[in-house]
Amino acid sequence: MTGSEPVVPAPETEPQEELGYHQLLLLGRPARAWALLGVLVVLVLVLVGQLAALFSVQVPLILAGRTGDEVVQELSGDPVTPAYLALVDLSWAYAIIAVLAVVRVVHGLRPGWAVSVLGRLRWGWFARCLGLAAVTLVVTSVVSSLVPGSGTTGTDVGGGLNSWSSTLAGFVLVVVLLTPLQAAGEEFVFRGYLTQAFARLVPSWAPLTRLVAVALPAVLFALAHGGQDPAVFVDRFSFGVVAGILVLRTGGLEAGLAMHLLNNLLAYAVALAFGDMTSTLNPTSSGWASLPVTLTQSVVYLLLVEWGTRRWGVERTVPGPVLAGQGTRV
Repeated sequence: MTGSEPVVPAPETEPQEELGYHQLLLLGRPARAWALLGVLVVLVLVLVGQLAALFSVQVPLILAGRTGDEVVQELSGDPVTPAYLALVDLSWAYAIIAVLAVVRVVHGLRPGWAVSVLGRLRWGWFARCLGLAAVTLVVTSVVSSLVPGSGTTGTDVGGGLNSWSSTLAGFVLVVVLLTPLQAAGEEFVFRGYLTQAFARLVPSWAPLTRLVAVALPAVLFALAHGGQDPAVFVDRFSFGVVAGILVLRTGGLEAGLAMHLLNNLLAYAVALAFGDMTSTLNPTSSGWASLPVTLTQSVVYLLLVEWGTRRWGVERTVPGPVLAGQGTRV
Protein backbone atom coordinates (compact mmCIF):
# COMPACT_ATOMS: atom_id res chain seq x y z
CA MET A 1 0.00 0.00 0.00
CA THR A 2 1.39 3.41 -0.99
CA GLY A 3 1.08 6.55 1.08
CA SER A 4 -1.25 8.13 -1.53
CA GLU A 5 -3.97 5.51 -1.12
CA PRO A 6 -6.91 6.69 1.03
CA VAL A 7 -7.66 4.90 4.25
CA VAL A 8 -11.23 3.59 4.21
CA PRO A 9 -12.72 3.56 7.72
CA ALA A 10 -14.43 0.41 8.90
CA PRO A 11 -18.21 0.60 8.69
CA GLU A 12 -19.87 1.48 11.95
CA THR A 13 -22.04 -1.22 13.41
CA GLU A 14 -25.33 -0.24 14.96
CA PRO A 15 -25.29 -0.89 18.72
CA GLN A 16 -27.57 -3.71 19.76
CA GLU A 17 -30.13 -2.68 22.32
CA GLU A 18 -30.94 -5.56 24.65
CA LEU A 19 -34.65 -5.71 25.42
CA GLY A 20 -36.08 -7.36 28.51
CA TYR A 21 -39.38 -9.17 28.63
CA HIS A 22 -41.24 -6.06 29.78
CA GLN A 23 -39.94 -4.17 26.70
CA LEU A 24 -40.98 -6.65 24.02
CA LEU A 25 -43.90 -4.54 22.77
CA LEU A 26 -41.24 -2.23 21.30
CA LEU A 27 -40.70 -4.90 18.66
CA GLY A 28 -44.15 -4.26 17.23
CA ARG A 29 -46.05 -0.98 17.04
CA PRO A 30 -44.06 1.09 19.55
CA ALA A 31 -46.42 4.05 20.13
CA ARG A 32 -47.82 4.14 23.68
CA ALA A 33 -51.33 4.54 22.30
CA TRP A 34 -51.19 0.95 21.05
CA ALA A 35 -50.39 -0.29 24.56
CA LEU A 36 -53.34 1.65 25.99
CA LEU A 37 -55.61 0.26 23.28
CA GLY A 38 -54.29 -3.22 23.98
CA VAL A 39 -55.14 -2.99 27.69
CA LEU A 40 -58.68 -1.95 26.89
CA VAL A 41 -59.12 -4.70 24.30
CA VAL A 42 -57.73 -7.34 26.68
CA LEU A 43 -60.21 -6.22 29.34
CA VAL A 44 -63.11 -6.50 26.89
CA LEU A 45 -61.98 -9.89 25.60
CA VAL A 46 -61.53 -11.24 29.13
CA LEU A 47 -65.12 -10.27 29.89
CA VAL A 48 -66.26 -11.92 26.65
CA GLY A 49 -64.27 -14.98 27.66
CA GLN A 50 -66.15 -15.15 30.95
CA LEU A 51 -69.43 -15.20 29.03
CA ALA A 52 -68.05 -17.92 26.76
CA ALA A 53 -66.99 -19.93 29.81
CA LEU A 54 -70.46 -19.53 31.33
CA PHE A 55 -72.02 -20.83 28.11
CA SER A 56 -69.50 -23.69 27.97
CA VAL A 57 -70.51 -24.86 31.46
CA GLN A 58 -74.23 -24.11 31.36
CA VAL A 59 -74.96 -26.06 28.20
CA PRO A 60 -73.61 -29.42 29.47
CA LEU A 61 -75.51 -28.95 32.76
CA ILE A 62 -78.78 -28.30 30.91
CA LEU A 63 -78.18 -31.24 28.59
CA ALA A 64 -77.59 -33.39 31.68
CA GLY A 65 -81.11 -32.56 32.87
CA ARG A 66 -80.46 -29.77 35.38
CA THR A 67 -83.26 -27.24 35.85
CA GLY A 68 -82.61 -23.52 35.59
CA ASP A 69 -82.62 -23.11 39.38
CA GLU A 70 -80.22 -26.02 39.78
CA VAL A 71 -77.83 -24.52 37.23
CA VAL A 72 -77.89 -21.17 39.01
CA GLN A 73 -77.19 -22.84 42.35
CA GLU A 74 -74.31 -24.95 40.98
CA LEU A 75 -72.66 -21.88 39.47
CA SER A 76 -73.22 -19.54 42.42
CA GLY A 77 -69.95 -20.47 44.12
CA ASP A 78 -71.65 -21.00 47.49
CA PRO A 79 -70.78 -23.75 47.94
CA VAL A 80 -68.08 -24.32 45.32
CA THR A 81 -69.06 -27.17 43.01
CA PRO A 82 -67.09 -28.89 40.24
CA ALA A 83 -69.15 -26.90 37.71
CA TYR A 84 -68.27 -23.62 39.41
CA LEU A 85 -64.57 -24.52 39.51
CA ALA A 86 -64.76 -25.40 35.80
CA LEU A 87 -66.36 -22.01 35.15
CA VAL A 88 -63.52 -20.18 36.92
CA ASP A 89 -60.84 -22.24 35.18
CA LEU A 90 -62.37 -21.86 31.72
CA SER A 91 -62.70 -18.10 32.19
CA TRP A 92 -58.93 -17.86 32.62
CA ALA A 93 -58.32 -20.35 29.82
CA TYR A 94 -60.16 -18.06 27.43
CA ALA A 95 -58.03 -15.17 28.75
CA ILE A 96 -54.98 -16.86 27.20
CA ILE A 97 -56.63 -16.56 23.80
CA ALA A 98 -57.42 -12.89 24.51
CA VAL A 99 -53.77 -12.06 25.27
CA LEU A 100 -52.41 -13.91 22.24
CA ALA A 101 -54.97 -12.22 19.98
CA VAL A 102 -54.11 -8.72 21.23
CA VAL A 103 -50.37 -9.27 20.83
CA ARG A 104 -50.95 -10.40 17.24
CA VAL A 105 -53.66 -7.99 16.09
CA VAL A 106 -53.02 -4.83 18.12
CA HIS A 107 -49.23 -4.96 18.28
CA GLY A 108 -48.49 -6.83 15.06
CA LEU A 109 -46.27 -9.38 16.78
CA ARG A 110 -46.13 -13.15 16.81
CA PRO A 111 -48.16 -14.35 19.83
CA GLY A 112 -45.09 -16.11 21.21
CA TRP A 113 -43.66 -12.76 22.32
CA ALA A 114 -46.25 -12.81 25.09
CA VAL A 115 -44.43 -15.83 26.55
CA SER A 116 -40.69 -15.13 26.56
CA VAL A 117 -37.78 -13.27 25.00
CA LEU A 118 -37.34 -16.21 22.62
CA GLY A 119 -40.87 -15.83 21.28
CA ARG A 120 -42.03 -19.20 22.61
CA LEU A 121 -42.47 -21.26 25.74
CA ARG A 122 -39.09 -22.63 26.78
CA TRP A 123 -40.20 -26.14 27.70
CA GLY A 124 -36.85 -27.30 29.08
CA TRP A 125 -36.61 -24.28 31.36
CA PHE A 126 -40.25 -24.70 32.39
CA ALA A 127 -39.59 -28.33 33.41
CA ARG A 128 -36.61 -27.24 35.49
CA CYS A 129 -38.72 -24.53 37.13
CA LEU A 130 -41.28 -27.18 38.09
CA GLY A 131 -38.50 -29.02 39.89
CA LEU A 132 -37.32 -25.87 41.64
CA ALA A 133 -40.89 -25.04 42.63
CA ALA A 134 -41.35 -28.54 44.06
CA VAL A 135 -38.21 -28.13 46.20
CA THR A 136 -39.50 -24.74 47.36
CA LEU A 137 -42.86 -26.16 48.40
CA VAL A 138 -41.14 -28.89 50.42
CA VAL A 139 -39.07 -26.29 52.27
CA THR A 140 -42.16 -24.13 52.75
CA SER A 141 -44.11 -27.07 54.18
CA VAL A 142 -41.37 -27.72 56.71
CA VAL A 143 -41.34 -24.07 57.81
CA SER A 144 -45.16 -24.08 57.95
CA SER A 145 -45.13 -27.04 60.33
CA LEU A 146 -42.86 -25.10 62.69
CA VAL A 147 -44.92 -21.87 62.70
CA PRO A 148 -48.05 -22.06 64.90
CA GLY A 149 -51.28 -21.03 63.20
CA SER A 150 -49.87 -21.06 59.68
CA GLY A 151 -50.52 -23.37 56.76
CA THR A 152 -49.00 -23.88 53.35
CA THR A 153 -52.37 -24.10 51.67
CA GLY A 154 -54.65 -22.31 54.09
CA THR A 155 -56.79 -25.45 54.43
CA ASP A 156 -57.81 -26.96 57.73
CA VAL A 157 -56.66 -30.60 57.67
CA GLY A 158 -57.85 -31.56 61.13
CA GLY A 159 -61.11 -33.23 60.09
CA GLY A 160 -59.68 -36.46 58.69
CA LEU A 161 -59.61 -37.86 55.17
CA ASN A 162 -62.61 -37.05 52.98
CA SER A 163 -64.61 -40.00 51.66
CA TRP A 164 -64.76 -40.68 47.92
CA SER A 165 -67.89 -39.45 46.14
CA SER A 166 -69.13 -38.42 42.70
CA THR A 167 -68.63 -34.78 43.68
CA LEU A 168 -65.04 -35.45 44.69
CA ALA A 169 -64.47 -37.29 41.42
CA GLY A 170 -65.82 -34.28 39.53
CA PHE A 171 -63.44 -31.99 41.37
CA VAL A 172 -60.48 -34.25 40.59
CA LEU A 173 -61.38 -34.27 36.89
CA VAL A 174 -61.67 -30.47 36.73
CA VAL A 175 -58.44 -29.91 38.67
CA VAL A 176 -56.44 -32.28 36.47
CA LEU A 177 -57.80 -31.01 33.14
CA LEU A 178 -58.43 -27.30 33.72
CA THR A 179 -56.38 -25.99 36.66
CA PRO A 180 -53.18 -25.78 34.54
CA LEU A 181 -55.09 -23.55 32.11
CA GLN A 182 -56.38 -21.39 34.97
CA ALA A 183 -52.86 -20.82 36.32
CA ALA A 184 -51.57 -20.11 32.80
CA GLY A 185 -54.39 -17.66 32.11
CA GLU A 186 -53.63 -15.59 35.19
CA GLU A 187 -49.93 -15.54 34.32
CA PHE A 188 -50.58 -14.57 30.70
CA VAL A 189 -52.78 -11.65 31.79
CA PHE A 190 -51.05 -10.26 34.90
CA ARG A 191 -47.38 -11.24 34.50
CA GLY A 192 -47.63 -11.37 30.73
CA TYR A 193 -49.50 -8.73 28.79
CA LEU A 194 -50.16 -6.25 31.61
CA THR A 195 -46.47 -6.33 32.58
CA GLN A 196 -45.51 -5.44 29.01
CA ALA A 197 -48.27 -2.88 28.46
CA PHE A 198 -47.85 -0.99 31.75
CA ALA A 199 -44.08 -0.81 31.22
CA ARG A 200 -44.73 0.71 27.81
CA LEU A 201 -47.25 3.26 29.11
CA VAL A 202 -44.83 5.01 31.49
CA PRO A 203 -41.75 7.10 30.57
CA SER A 204 -38.78 5.01 29.43
CA TRP A 205 -36.72 5.29 32.60
CA ALA A 206 -35.50 1.83 33.61
CA PRO A 207 -36.21 1.97 37.39
CA LEU A 208 -39.72 3.34 36.80
CA THR A 209 -40.66 0.90 34.06
CA ARG A 210 -39.49 -2.07 36.13
CA LEU A 211 -41.32 -0.86 39.23
CA VAL A 212 -44.59 -0.32 37.37
CA ALA A 213 -44.22 -3.57 35.43
CA VAL A 214 -43.99 -5.54 38.69
CA ALA A 215 -46.08 -3.61 41.22
CA LEU A 216 -49.19 -2.57 39.29
CA PRO A 217 -50.05 -6.04 37.89
CA ALA A 218 -49.43 -7.47 41.38
CA VAL A 219 -52.01 -5.08 42.88
CA LEU A 220 -54.55 -5.96 40.19
CA PHE A 221 -53.81 -9.67 40.65
CA ALA A 222 -54.60 -9.44 44.36
CA LEU A 223 -57.75 -7.35 43.80
CA ALA A 224 -59.01 -9.77 41.13
CA HIS A 225 -59.48 -12.45 43.79
CA GLY A 226 -62.41 -10.62 45.40
CA GLY A 227 -63.14 -9.83 49.04
CA GLN A 228 -60.32 -10.56 51.46
CA ASP A 229 -58.76 -9.28 54.66
CA PRO A 230 -55.40 -7.46 54.69
CA ALA A 231 -53.42 -10.63 55.43
CA VAL A 232 -54.88 -12.48 52.43
CA PHE A 233 -54.34 -9.42 50.22
CA VAL A 234 -50.69 -9.14 51.29
CA ASP A 235 -50.19 -12.85 50.61
CA ARG A 236 -51.57 -12.56 47.07
CA PHE A 237 -49.85 -9.26 46.41
CA SER A 238 -46.50 -10.70 47.51
CA PHE A 239 -47.00 -13.68 45.19
CA GLY A 240 -47.68 -11.24 42.34
CA VAL A 241 -44.55 -9.24 43.15
CA VAL A 242 -42.37 -12.35 43.25
CA ALA A 243 -43.82 -13.67 39.98
CA GLY A 244 -43.31 -10.24 38.39
CA ILE A 245 -39.68 -10.12 39.48
CA LEU A 246 -39.18 -13.62 38.11
CA VAL A 247 -40.50 -12.50 34.71
CA LEU A 248 -37.94 -9.70 34.53
CA ARG A 249 -35.10 -11.84 35.89
CA THR A 250 -35.74 -14.83 33.62
CA GLY A 251 -37.12 -13.19 30.48
CA GLY A 252 -40.39 -15.11 30.42
CA LEU A 253 -43.45 -16.54 32.15
CA GLU A 254 -42.12 -20.05 32.83
CA ALA A 255 -40.84 -19.58 36.39
CA GLY A 256 -43.94 -17.82 37.66
CA LEU A 257 -46.21 -20.29 35.89
CA ALA A 258 -44.43 -23.27 37.41
CA MET A 259 -44.83 -21.98 40.97
CA HIS A 260 -48.40 -20.83 40.36
CA LEU A 261 -49.37 -24.22 38.94
CA LEU A 262 -47.82 -26.32 41.69
CA ASN A 263 -49.10 -23.97 44.38
CA ASN A 264 -52.68 -24.32 43.12
CA LEU A 265 -52.44 -28.07 42.63
CA LEU A 266 -51.11 -28.54 46.16
CA ALA A 267 -53.83 -26.34 47.66
CA TYR A 268 -56.57 -28.17 45.75
CA ALA A 269 -55.14 -31.59 46.55
CA VAL A 270 -55.09 -30.85 50.29
CA ALA A 271 -58.61 -29.40 50.11
CA LEU A 272 -59.97 -32.43 48.27
CA ALA A 273 -58.28 -34.86 50.63
CA PHE A 274 -58.87 -33.19 53.99
CA GLY A 275 -60.86 -29.94 53.68
CA ASP A 276 -63.36 -28.29 51.36
CA MET A 277 -63.01 -26.37 48.12
CA THR A 278 -65.21 -23.45 49.17
CA SER A 279 -62.89 -22.17 51.90
CA THR A 280 -59.80 -22.93 49.79
CA LEU A 281 -61.00 -21.18 46.65
CA ASN A 282 -62.51 -18.19 48.44
CA PRO A 283 -60.49 -17.41 51.59
CA THR A 284 -61.62 -14.06 52.99
CA SER A 285 -59.66 -14.01 56.23
CA SER A 286 -56.44 -15.37 57.67
CA GLY A 287 -53.87 -14.60 60.31
CA TRP A 288 -50.56 -12.83 59.92
CA ALA A 289 -48.89 -16.04 61.11
CA SER A 290 -48.78 -17.15 57.47
CA LEU A 291 -46.45 -14.26 56.56
CA PRO A 292 -43.20 -16.08 57.54
CA VAL A 293 -44.31 -19.01 55.38
CA THR A 294 -45.05 -16.70 52.45
CA LEU A 295 -41.68 -14.97 52.82
CA THR A 296 -39.90 -18.32 53.01
CA GLN A 297 -41.52 -19.49 49.79
CA SER A 298 -40.73 -16.22 48.02
CA VAL A 299 -37.09 -15.97 49.07
CA VAL A 300 -36.26 -19.66 48.53
CA TYR A 301 -37.84 -19.75 45.08
CA LEU A 302 -36.23 -16.48 43.99
CA LEU A 303 -32.80 -17.75 45.02
CA LEU A 304 -33.30 -21.13 43.34
CA VAL A 305 -34.51 -19.58 40.10
CA GLU A 306 -31.68 -17.04 40.08
CA TRP A 307 -29.24 -19.90 40.53
CA GLY A 308 -30.98 -21.85 37.77
CA THR A 309 -30.85 -19.01 35.25
CA ARG A 310 -27.09 -18.80 35.73
CA ARG A 311 -26.53 -22.54 35.91
CA TRP A 312 -28.41 -23.31 32.69
CA GLY A 313 -27.70 -20.10 30.79
CA VAL A 314 -31.31 -18.93 30.47
CA GLU A 315 -31.82 -16.08 28.01
CA ARG A 316 -33.07 -12.97 29.82
CA THR A 317 -33.02 -10.43 26.96
CA VAL A 318 -33.30 -10.28 23.21
CA PRO A 319 -31.20 -8.08 20.87
CA GLY A 320 -33.60 -5.55 19.40
CA PRO A 321 -31.82 -4.51 16.15
CA VAL A 322 -31.45 -8.13 15.02
CA LEU A 323 -35.20 -8.54 15.13
CA ALA A 324 -35.71 -5.11 13.62
CA GLY A 325 -34.10 -6.41 10.49
CA GLN A 326 -36.82 -9.05 10.28
CA GLY A 327 -39.66 -6.63 9.91
CA THR A 328 -40.09 -5.48 13.49
CA ARG A 329 -39.35 -2.13 15.08
CA VAL A 330 -37.34 -1.08 18.11
